[in-house]
Amino acid sequence: MTRSGADAASKVVLDTSAYSQLRAGHSEILDLVAGAESVVLPVTVIGELYGAFELGRRTRENHWALASFLAEPFVAVLPTTVEVARRYGQIYARLRISGTPVSVNDMWIAAATIACGGHLLTFDGDFARIVGLDCRVLVA
Repeated sequence: MTRSGADAASKVVLDTSAYSQLRAGHSEILDLVAGAESVVLPVTVIGELYGAFELGRRTRENHWALASFLAEPFVAVLPTTVEVARRYGQIYARLRISGTPVSVNDMWIAAATIACGGHLLTFDGDFARIVGLDCRVLVA
């Protein structure tokens, strides 16, 4: 189910776009993260971020900022587990049957979010097509 109300989620999951907007100081994402009990980054998001850092001009600064963020006591990394893989398989099959493709990494991020019972914050509207995903699609 996709939520769009103003209620705060206790466990928020950030995708790559949400982390980037958080770093840019986007006021709504800052408020949502501040109101959460915990913040989770799926390992897939961290991989996407590292890839972007390598292609960018501020590699060292971005690595340091991510490491500092991950060291916060309210932040956790969500690994890819067998349960996440099972959820991924369900998402993949549903989207394939419905003919509504979503990127592979987005399916992994959605699967991790569902498996941990989190509320995904994103700026990517593709996530709204994933059945069973609790997410909020924000506007930059």
